[in-house]
Amino acid sequence: MKIVYSILGTYNSGGMERVLANKANYLARLGHEITIVTTDQQGRKPYFELHPAIKQHDLGINYTHNNTQGLLKKLLAYPKKQKQHLAGLTTLLLEIKADITISLFDNDAPFLYKIKDESKKIIEIHFSRYKYLQYGRKGLWKWVDHYRNKKDLEHVQQYDRFVVLTKEDRGYWGDLDNICVIPNANSFIPQALSTTDNKRVIAVGRYDYQKGFDDLIRAWSKVHSQAPDWTLDIFGHGPLQKELEALVQELKLSDVIHLRPPVKTIEQEYVQSSIVAMTSRYEGLPMVLLEAQACGLPMVAYSCKCGPKDIIHEGENGFLVAEGNEQQFAEKLLHLIHNVGLRKQMGQQSQVLAHQFSESKIMQQWLTLFKEVQSKTNQNRL
Repeated sequence: MKIVYSILGTYNSGGMERVLANKANYLARLGHEITIVTTDQQGRKPYFELHPAIKQHDLGINYTHNNTQGLLKKLLAYPKKQKQHLAGLTTLLLEIKADITISLFDNDAPFLYKIKDESKKIIEIHFSRYKYLQYGRKGLWKWVDHYRNKKDLEHVQQYDRFVVLTKEDRGYWGDLDNICVIPNANSFIPQALSTTDNKRVIAVGRYDYQKGFDDLIRAWSKVHSQAPDWTLDIFGHGPLQKELEALVQELKLSDVIHLRPPVKTIEQEYVQSSIVAMTSRYEGLPMVLLEAQACGLPMVAYSCKCGPKDIIHEGENGFLVAEGNEQQFAEKLLHLIHNVGLRKQMGQQSQVLAHQFSESKIMQQWLTLFKEVQSKTNQNRL
């Protein structure tokens, strides 16, 4: 099959980019013709390595150029960029003649299904139904977020298939006849497992509002008072880095909390840690938990929308904490820190449960989906 993925860019180190790279590489190894179309690559290399057979096209729309502008300028510039995007993507798809075209719910979501190139259109979301509302923005931005949330529901109904990551999120979209659930797969098969003996907790993610690392840092001040020999390493980068660094200094935790840049060898960092912590305010299906689980780590996470509840089996491979409850979060971390046997037991159970997210199982679901939409195309032609 000829399969096209459409995304803003592949240069970031985020979970969505990692998932796309893994899926595209898997399909390319099977012999499918894969093309990744971007809008904002700007000559940058993909963060995650792509199979040499995968074709890459950038349309040069550059939506991110508007990020430093005010809301009004963004609203005025957006329609022009959308028009350019539609024209450029239409021309490219007519040339490629793909069987399947997949939107990763980026700027193409409002119009990809309208392009008449005979490819079946699939849209997949890597966040939850209410991601815009979870920004918690005020004023005019709040109105914009509610409007976009409403339009999302209208757009997804126009696609041949709409793929969400969790059963929980499926329920939030209502009774759609084109919706299905396919979770993310494990990013890798670890070469080693954590012994859970190192006095180190790991967290991974972008330094922004979504990941809630300010909560984690404050919770760690409570952990530090009772476990001063343990450290917290947070791998990531993003707009709130200076604020997070200032918070660490304010709480006098610079010796035990380390903000580290993203690394491509994240597997090694999980293996050298004993617990993974996640304080996200919203997610889709967090790759951090899937990766840490595969490496045999017990998990402590906020029970945010959506994803942690699909991965963490309470009391078996980790603990779920009510969002925003820093005190309870610290208590659960301390419970694992002070109970070596429980920590090892949960780590072993994590590794067992990771098999349900194996790449072969998840990709088989995608291949089945592709065949289903293709068979409908053939039936319609008859």
